[in-house]
Amino acid sequence: MTRIVTYTFGDLDRELAATRRVLERVPDAHLDWRPHPKSFTLGALATHVATLPGIALDILRAAVMDLAARPSPKQALPSRERMLDAFDEYAASWQEELAEGTDAVLRGTWSLRHGDQVLDQAPRLEVLRHWCLNHLIHHRAQLTVYFRLLDVPVPGLYGPTADEPR
Repeated sequence: MTRIVTYTFGDLDRELAATRRVLERVPDAHLDWRPHPKSFTLGALATHVATLPGIALDILRAAVMDLAARPSPKQALPSRERMLDAFDEYAASWQEELAEGTDAVLRGTWSLRHGDQVLDQAPRLEVLRHWCLNHLIHHRAQLTVYFRLLDVPVPGLYGPTADEPR
């Protein structure tokens, strides 16, 4: 019998590999650059992408996340190398823990709270897919727009790009 995680995350390895290819292009010389005053800096956005798999670990390890008890967001990591190190560590742990999780745990309810206020509640697999993998893909795409604006070659993710026509 095929586990539910296989259906829900059959593309995880491919998406994490694509994310790593994007992070490999982050130019250290432009970490403070932002395309608009309301936008993340390149360093902050790339750090967010690099550390999002760590949120998946938090979701896998506990049935509740209380934002009131969490430390404030981290500062941007200082270099592409540090971002890649963080990403590699979190991504490998996410893959391992997801593979080890039972279907019952993965289908179980997970809650996002702020103190006594419930902000979201859903099956853990749904939360992992939406708040971790889809969220990661969304911000990875934003990074590729930053790259285009900075004239950094955009890697192919789902096919060729103007920079890598094959």
